[in-house]
Amino acid sequence: MGRITVGSENTTTVELYYEDHGEGQPVVLIHGFPLDGASWERQIPALLKAGHRVITYDRRGFGRSSRPSAGYDYDTFAADLQVLMDTLDLRDAVLAGFSMGTGEVTRYLGSHGSDRVAKAALFGPIPPFLLRTDDNPDGVDQAVFDGIKDAIVADRPAFLKAFLDDFNNVDKLGGARISQQAWQAQWNVAAGASPLATLACVSAWLTDFRRDVPRNDVPTLVVQGTEDRILPIAATGRRLSALVADCRFVEIAGGPHNIAWTHADEVNAAFARFLGEA
Repeated sequence: MGRITVGSENTTTVELYYEDHGEGQPVVLIHGFPLDGASWERQIPALLKAGHRVITYDRRGFGRSSRPSAGYDYDTFAADLQVLMDTLDLRDAVLAGFSMGTGEVTRYLGSHGSDRVAKAALFGPIPPFLLRTDDNPDGVDQAVFDGIKDAIVADRPAFLKAFLDDFNNVDKLGGARISQQAWQAQWNVAAGASPLATLACVSAWLTDFRRDVPRNDVPTLVVQGTEDRILPIAATGRRLSALVADCRFVEIAGGPHNIAWTHADEVNAAFARFLGEA
């Protein structure tokens, strides 16, 4: 457990909380919105058992990291990741992101290159470009994101309840693949995040990664649930898998957005096969 300084705001430093366990090839796990690094708890034991060094960290504004009023964009997120990579002197690393975390992986590779990176894994990806525009007709309409922002401003805790229901497809999987207690634990983490960060991250979701994706020159695993209600698979994973030069694409039948929890066995098996490839 530790902290690294990634910037400052007025009289205070901006720090990221991270955990660094095990030995072997490093795997950096980058969490999704609106959770924190502890959300990888169903992947960490398997990775450690397989002989990997596992690093998790909390994105600025979330978990135990600092909560500045600015910096909630992917250039800053990727710069934060670079500080972590440089500070820990990680080499031959695997960068693995879930949801929002796939944006960090993609922008990092697009902006900072792959000198320190051997492989990438993207679970429930947000690239290549989520927003519907004239040159991106398969994206999601701007009005959807405006409605999300309005809901956060009006009643953030209530928004988080509805969001996490769809995050886990609770109407179909509740009690079977996710317990009420696990759902409540997710809500507790989400409600404890910075309100400023929660709102600002919605704009970050609309980042255009189409220039970053072709710069990804490492073997990449993409895994997504076929019933993802947060990031529709047709607009994200299926498109992305055709754009990454060296890609393995795995669809999890019936999987929601939060496959790392609800379908952990399937996710871990796909990840293990990928990590085991020469």
